[in-house]
Amino acid sequence: MLLSMAITGCAEREHKASQSVKIATFNVSMEATNYLPRGTSPTPDSASLLMRELASGENAQIATVAAIVQQVRPDILLLNEFDYTADPERAIGLFQENYLARPQADNDAIHYPYFYTAPVNTGVLFPFDLNGDGEVTAPADTYGFGHYPGQYGMVLLSRYPIDKSAVRSFQHFKWMDMPGALIPQTAGGAAYYSASAWAEFRLSSKSHWDIPVNVNGRTLHLLASHPTPPVFDGPEDRNGKRNHDEVRLWLDYIGGSASYLYDDQGGKGGLDAQASFVIVGDLNSSAVEGDGRKDAISALVTHPRILDPNPVSAGAAEARPDNRYSPHHTAGWGMRADYVLPSAELTVTDSGVFWPGKNEAHRSWVESRAVSSDHRLVWVDVAW
Repeated sequence: MLLSMAITGCAEREHKASQSVKIATFNVSMEATNYLPRGTSPTPDSASLLMRELASGENAQIATVAAIVQQVRPDILLLNEFDYTADPERAIGLFQENYLARPQADNDAIHYPYFYTAPVNTGVLFPFDLNGDGEVTAPADTYGFGHYPGQYGMVLLSRYPIDKSAVRSFQHFKWMDMPGALIPQTAGGAAYYSASAWAEFRLSSKSHWDIPVNVNGRTLHLLASHPTPPVFDGPEDRNGKRNHDEVRLWLDYIGGSASYLYDDQGGKGGLDAQASFVIVGDLNSSAVEGDGRKDAISALVTHPRILDPNPVSAGAAEARPDNRYSPHHTAGWGMRADYVLPSAELTVTDSGVFWPGKNEAHRSWVESRAVSSDHRLVWVDVAW
């Protein structure tokens, strides 16, 4: 009887997969600051902490992250803030073997036979002194804020094959090469960065990836990124302007205005006008709230090539009942920051944010960053 039920359950899941594909993004907070004693700052030596916790199989925060993934069961999943380690394939393998492959909180195990990851700009030392202290040191003098290379990295997990030979990454694209770039300036109107620094500055704080996935014979482009938070700066608004232009890159990429773009593989231009895609990631930007610039994200969620499901959750609504935007929040600190945006020719059959309400099951899984993450898993079911 149990075997029959298991086979039936598998058949139901396979039937659902044949009808629609569940795509998700989740900032999982799996970087060093979550594995250090409270009040301790990361150092370059902290780069090994994630590998230690993955190998142990006993980290409660990672186990809860895995429980949320097993509960929602996305077919394709972008993980933000999963450190890019010295041995990334082993790190992803340990995460699957020691956490996803083990039933968490009575969930069924889950497995992703395909994955993609690559280096990011965080923690990579810049060739110039950016903060003017006379030294080139992390985290201030890096291409993207980080205490060590790979901090706040990204991983794409998939049930469907990934065409790695056709992946495009834009890690090295220079900010100055974007027409109309929002150049950081001092309060007096002078350039914030020196001419030599600006000539080397990369746009992506982590990276931008175009990852083609073969979904039952159709190619779906996963456009993944994690722009810098638009705060933690001064009147020059260097982070706010960078966040805006990181989001804008996808606007140009899908909108036919990307002739200036060049990828790390030497290719030029944007996405084909007929291609199906889903933009995924913690974009650290909201069209209606927060301190960031709203032009780029507003244009993205209303773009004619995009369907914005604008998912909701009971937990988000309860967290800030006096905020009319709160049902759409995806971060515990109160903003919509994480997005799954399908292209318009796809059909959205369902969507949601894993943020249980006070009287719903598994509420304890989202209590804090220490328990799981300060972000919530966001998912969308799409079909052709």
